[in-house]
Amino acid sequence: MNSSDGARKSLFLACAAVAISTAFAATAAAEMTSAETITVIGSRTYRATDTSSSTKTNTPLVDVPQSVTVITEVEIRDRAVQNLADTVRYVPGVSFAQGEGNRDTPIFRGNASTADMFVDGVRDDVQYFRDLYNVERVDVLRGSNGMIFGRGGGGGIINRITRQANGQDVRGFTAQLSGEGGGRVTGDFGMRIDDMASFRVTGVYEDSEGYRDDAFYERNGLNPTFALQIAPSTELRVGYEYYDYEFVADRGVSSFAGRPLDIDLSTFFGDPARSPTTATVNALNVRFEHEFGGGVRLVNHTRWGIYDKYYQNIFAGATSGGGANVAIEAYNNATDRDSLFNQTDLTFDVATGSLQHTILAGIEVGRQITDNFRETGFFTDVSPTATSIIVPVSNPRYTGPVAFSQGATDADNHGTATQYSVYLQDQIEFSPRWQAVVGVRFDRFEAELRNNRNGAEFNAEDNLWSPRVGLIYKPVENASIYASYSQTFVPRAGEQLASLNATNSALDPEEWENIELGAKWDVSPTLSLTAAVYQLRRTNIAITDPLNPAQLILVEGQEVRGVELGVSGEITDAWHVVGGYAYQDSEILSNQSATVRAGATLAQTPEHSFSLWNRYDFTPSIGAGLGVIYVGERFATVQNLVTPANNVVLEDYTRVDGAVYWTVSDNLRVQLNVENLLDEEYFVNAHSATNIMPGSPRAFRVGLSAAF
Repeated sequence: MNSSDGARKSLFLACAAVAISTAFAATAAAEMTSAETITVIGSRTYRATDTSSSTKTNTPLVDVPQSVTVITEVEIRDRAVQNLADTVRYVPGVSFAQGEGNRDTPIFRGNASTADMFVDGVRDDVQYFRDLYNVERVDVLRGSNGMIFGRGGGGGIINRITRQANGQDVRGFTAQLSGEGGGRVTGDFGMRIDDMASFRVTGVYEDSEGYRDDAFYERNGLNPTFALQIAPSTELRVGYEYYDYEFVADRGVSSFAGRPLDIDLSTFFGDPARSPTTATVNALNVRFEHEFGGGVRLVNHTRWGIYDKYYQNIFAGATSGGGANVAIEAYNNATDRDSLFNQTDLTFDVATGSLQHTILAGIEVGRQITDNFRETGFFTDVSPTATSIIVPVSNPRYTGPVAFSQGATDADNHGTATQYSVYLQDQIEFSPRWQAVVGVRFDRFEAELRNNRNGAEFNAEDNLWSPRVGLIYKPVENASIYASYSQTFVPRAGEQLASLNATNSALDPEEWENIELGAKWDVSPTLSLTAAVYQLRRTNIAITDPLNPAQLILVEGQEVRGVELGVSGEITDAWHVVGGYAYQDSEILSNQSATVRAGATLAQTPEHSFSLWNRYDFTPSIGAGLGVIYVGERFATVQNLVTPANNVVLEDYTRVDGAVYWTVSDNLRVQLNVENLLDEEYFVNAHSATNIMPGSPRAFRVGLSAAF
């Protein structure tokens, strides 16, 4: 950390002390007066009843022919979740890869993505770490989602729903102290200005440390929103978010003899002082909504985001010398992106004979301008052109000179991606027992990429059709059985819009198809069970033509067949649960390289995984939480069938988490969260066979939430 660390920590502790004192004073004042309680922080439910993420209409989850998990604000609070990776721990079929220590990388049903993340339904695809300080809930959709979200979303998407000004008075904050050192403060303040206008602002400040040597997390965020009720049926919402952070880009440990290195799990390979990852986000959101009456509604949503992302890492490569030595490598990368999207949705209800329809017609236009610049680290103690240096595993820090400059293949490019989309969806009710969801989306996607190093320019244009069909049978009002089919595509520009070159620009896009059978049952008004069986297939993978190495050909890619079971809600008034089980049978469908052969298992796709979080309220004010996470054995990279000895396997693990809650009053709550209660040693994920992330040892977090 920089020289201001002491001042930052002192400032944080001072803020926390003032906040805690204020909270107790506010609680005492509230007990002495008869003023109405504005915010009650003891809300208890883990169960959501509906979502608009899957259909763009507010639809009961039991009527959605797709696997959807909603992480509610209450669950986020109870588990003290701060990032997306922790958010999905109890979502079946979803996990996170390491992301080179600088970005969110969810894995949906065996398909890793750096771009399939959205905020309030709008694309948020830059590679960075997102925070939950301004989030009301998180919707996780599995399966192909092209009809609603457009390109990408092959295995699933994550949609963050943010807090908005809503005409209510809100005054609250949360202070958390970490057992590793430091902590964070979040605030949520809103007010009703008059009958027409309201305001709300959420914020975060963090200065904390991690379990890995010299790891730290510094972040700031501020998200004001304003709502104006122009007329009884017309509303305008405007919001702006500023968010920035600096972390250490930690890529974990290397491997030897098919397993992660047997070394102290806090050991940093490389140099944390020269491995920063930073991001700055400035985003403007404008949403206009008008109700015409008779079930007709118009919504227009504009999001303009400017992203500035940078990371540099000095990190572990392959081991040698019988596992006694390890190569250290280095590079840096800067990405600037300007994203502008506008969505216009018209929904209306209509009857045709005995059929009831909810029809969605929409258009989306978007333009993204991206600049990428990368440099390789050269280890001049070895030679002016050396891209690695060998150090002992027993002392894998490297503080010697590294000169960063552009290597022969490093990127320096400028890209523009433009999309024009139209979509139409019909939610049909044939009878109280039978429903259907039928929709299709057309995307005109245009990409241009200029190589600034040699002036070469590449262009691609794609016309993409993304259909979805779902049939729902409801034997009773609170249960459904469904079958669905959906498709989506990823153009050759790639998820991050910088993959065009002379050999791939004319190829058809990659394609995903998801076939799913499922059932949903609201066992009671407070408890829901879900089950799904699916087949997710990825095709049009581009590989080098074995008969002509100068060109690419398209082949079958991969397939995952699986089962997902989910539970959320209340078993009793005191016992609250959320979790699930996933079975995944993954397979490469065709030979794709010398080592990626047909029949191989996908990377980081365990056959079995299970998770269950429980909260039990012993009294209205005292409760405890207990969570169990099991992840089966998996490969760090795609299974190598040619040379099995080169496979690196992450062993299965079971992690137990715990929590204790004390609701002092309607306005004050104290909680203690313990991650990895039994201090299990395990490896949570990987980026490659040489970048494997150890899981956290036992870790404590104390939090205080107050409303006043």
